[in-house]
Amino acid sequence: MATWLDAYLARIGYDGPREPTLETLRVLHERHLFSVPFENLDIHWKRPIVVDVERFLNKVIEQKRGGFCYELNGAFAALLRELGFDVSLLSGRVITEAGSYGPPFDHMALLVRLDDGSRWLADVGFGQSFLGPLSLDVETGQRDRAGTYRIVPGEEWAMQVLKEGEWATEYLFTLDPHDLPEFAPMCDYQQYSPESSFLRRRVCTLATEWGRVTLTDGKLITTREGVREEREVAEGEWGDVLREKFGAGYIQKANAPSVT
Repeated sequence: MATWLDAYLARIGYDGPREPTLETLRVLHERHLFSVPFENLDIHWKRPIVVDVERFLNKVIEQKRGGFCYELNGAFAALLRELGFDVSLLSGRVITEAGSYGPPFDHMALLVRLDDGSRWLADVGFGQSFLGPLSLDVETGQRDRAGTYRIVPGEEWAMQVLKEGEWATEYLFTLDPHDLPEFAPMCDYQQYSPESSFLRRRVCTLATEWGRVTLTDGKLITTREGVREEREVAEGEWGDVLREKFGAGYIQKANAPSVT
């Protein structure tokens, strides 16, 4: 096995079985979300994000950083494959504020096929979302601590979450497998296009056993057992809060200004 495997598992605090089973997948998925933040800080620190699995692994393992979907799901796919899972990279289209959907490769998610023939949607790169993989073979709601979700099949499959009694689509995806380089043009778009939502504000967010902690421009949001608290964060203390909440991996550039 790869020399980085033990370090990756240590990074997410996993020391359980390594057989490619559903239970292993579930625990790895949750541990990843509890350990590796979703964040877009390199975009604001003007550090190019290159679609390359070695760079993804270095950022997560060595730098102890997070990233956005291409980085996090790209790294997680490498981890799962090293453990013997059958993993495909999927193209997704995320719903916009206007209610339309982005272009293909707007999002990366993962399809994991187990030996029993079951199919599972894994996604550790969407920010606030499901904690465990979702079955593609069940159309009813699937509940975990983060909420109730379901997968609706179609020409484009829909990942939906239950909000105030109504099903809301978070993103659409197809089951066609893709190679990592196919995501590069949209990764560049997300970093550099004036239309990209990732340029509008800094964000770093992490799921926790008790809820979620999120740092954005000027605000720290903590949700604990369903209770949301917010406090203002001045620019001068932003870097200190970032390191305190998300770890020493953010020390080098923590006080870099955001893009305007």
